[in-house]
Amino acid sequence: MAFPRPRPARPELPRRRVRTLECGQGAVRAVRFNVDGNYCLTCGSDKTLKLWNPHKGTALRTYQGHGYEVLDATGSFDNSQLCSCGADKTVVLWDVATGQVVRKYRGHAGKVNCVQFNEEATIIVSGSIDSTVRCWDCRSRRPDPVQVLDEAKDGVSSVKVSDHEILSGSVDGRVRRYDLRAGQLYSDYVGTSASARTGSAPWPPASTPLCACWTRRRGSCWASTSPLPVALCPPGGAVGGAPASPRPPGTPPHRYTGHRSTAYRLDCVLSEQDTHVGSASEDGNVYFWDLVEGSLALSLAVGRGVVQSLSFHPTLPCLLTATEGHVQLWREDTFQPEGDAAT
Repeated sequence: MAFPRPRPARPELPRRRVRTLECGQGAVRAVRFNVDGNYCLTCGSDKTLKLWNPHKGTALRTYQGHGYEVLDATGSFDNSQLCSCGADKTVVLWDVATGQVVRKYRGHAGKVNCVQFNEEATIIVSGSIDSTVRCWDCRSRRPDPVQVLDEAKDGVSSVKVSDHEILSGSVDGRVRRYDLRAGQLYSDYVGTSASARTGSAPWPPASTPLCACWTRRRGSCWASTSPLPVALCPPGGAVGGAPASPRPPGTPPHRYTGHRSTAYRLDCVLSEQDTHVGSASEDGNVYFWDLVEGSLALSLAVGRGVVQSLSFHPTLPCLLTATEGHVQLWREDTFQPEGDAAT
């Protein structure tokens, strides 16, 4: 006799603040978990990059080498290297253990907003206000990028990389997916809502930075940093591959509303099981919506200032939020911290 499988546990969301990191870097421009979620990076307006164990509240190392504020950073798959970018127009490759600069890449004509490694950490992909995505070979001594993707008509505000694809969000209102194996570009202009087709203003308007990210099932989610919804792009356009939600191809993006964003480039995230979409907000909250239903699942009160950056743990219901000069670690209600957590 076969017994039915147990029903999977309901996904939990981080609701409880368990630790606060006083970063001492001025304003924290970005916070990022590493590949396994044991450590994180914070990017400061004081030109520094810091490595932390956020679960223990321990600062491990400070990296200095940028000439202006640091805007984004990420770690390699084996945690041996970091890359960062900033308003000084450079992309920097770091050795984690020694804290030394391995290489500086110059070529962007304006501040560099976002940076990512490929899966093997042999290529760094960067996006800039100069409207280009540039690919830098970490193994070569050549100063020039190996590839320049210049299809964007305005600044590039986010990039994400999979095994053979690059996903970018731009201020021109488009999400672009570059299939490097096939040599193809797929583009979604997110300005054709049902109301727009009947003659009202397009959505979103021009000069709207977009935050793009992959789901684990190869969809893409992006958020507009204007007073507009977060949206899940349906399959068939820039997303391609298997659908991330049960929506027929050709339908408009699924939108999630409630947050506020008028002047800042803010992050959007997906939970560790791809069940919820989260977005930072200028009202001091983080909002989570059910991915499929679109209903608001959680409004998390973080603080009084703008929540500028988010990072969701790769395998746990654990969230990092950056606001003003500190970072907060959030866990689910049932989480029991070891020892005393500084709140």
